[in-house]
Amino acid sequence: MTLGTMPGTQAAGQGAVGPSPLIAIENEPPPRLFVDPPLAGPLSQGRVFIQYRTEHARLMPVFGTGALDVSPRLAHVHITLDDAPWHFVDAEGQTIILVGLPAGPHKVLVELASPTHKVLASQTVHFTVPPRPEL
Repeated sequence: MTLGTMPGTQAAGQGAVGPSPLIAIENEPPPRLFVDPPLAGPLSQGRVFIQYRTEHARLMPVFGTGALDVSPRLAHVHITLDDAPWHFVDAEGQTIILVGLPAGPHKVLVELASPTHKVLASQTVHFTVPPRPEL
């Protein structure tokens, strides 16, 4: 028995704060992506702040087929603005910040991707940037 635990109260590899990043997880649950709408305050001033988080995937700048066997699972996100033919990547879980967008409707596609860029989950956020006041 370890200090602070009772026999039979923790699953293998499970700690007080969740699974240990030091022990492989058998049958990992599917990764999940949660994306919030833009924060209202900054959006009213024309700045877009979108927060997101993941479950069952650690965001890290690790890529390639060798990273597919790492447990707990590694991932990153692809971020696409307004159906652009390109996207940018975040591998740290930082707030998405967009400035200088023209007034009007926009959308941001956030895709949780494996180290080989296979999309595991996705969510699209729609929002409208208000017109800028005349100076």
